[in-house]
Amino acid sequence: MTRLATRGLGRTVNGQMLVQEVTIEVQEEEVFVVFGPSGSGKTSLLRLLNRLDEPTSGTVLLDGTDYRDIEPRMLRRRVGWVPQAPTLIDGTVAENVAWGPTLREEPVDTDRLDALLDRLGLSGFAEREADRLSGGEAQRVAIARTLFNDPDVILLDEPASSLDTEAARRVEDLLRAAMADLSLTAVLVTHDASRARRLGHRGVRLEDGRVVRGGSVAEVVA
Repeated sequence: MTRLATRGLGRTVNGQMLVQEVTIEVQEEEVFVVFGPSGSGKTSLLRLLNRLDEPTSGTVLLDGTDYRDIEPRMLRRRVGWVPQAPTLIDGTVAENVAWGPTLREEPVDTDRLDALLDRLGLSGFAEREADRLSGGEAQRVAIARTLFNDPDVILLDEPASSLDTEAARRVEDLLRAAMADLSLTAVLVTHDASRARRLGHRGVRLEDGRVVRGGSVAEVVA
């Protein structure tokens, strides 16, 4: 089943084409890799997928529905974003993870929150202050915050690239296990061929905002 798709998606700003005529299909429960060098338009494409930026051509379909027909707040809940460098709020880990439901004035399932922290290697961290976390711990909290919204798709923007090798591998291992256990669909942006191979299933290679190759991860990063 196709969970997320684009049709001729593009974005031009001040005459510069950041993303050009991108058409992709992301299947349910797969990790779809957007691979390419810095400046190739990877993050620009990712930002279009949940309308953090607006396309100037084409559109995105979520479960077959044009995403312009979905209220933006609901869209960003269903298509969650994990940034390269997490921005956590002042307060505890639990307050950060529960930020979405708190803003929506919804009850917080503390048992589910604790189970999610445990899944991401953060057991016992609920009451720890966010400003006491290491870089790898903060990234895992950001992932937990996105997953706690129960998204249909998660967008991963180089989620471990700012970490040292050991912390990055731990984040990758925990993320891969969580995605498999929770049957998640993800779009992963990376310039790292090894990371793409470890985490991805299929994908595309971008150059100058345009898809130049698609297929298995091995084909895309070759």
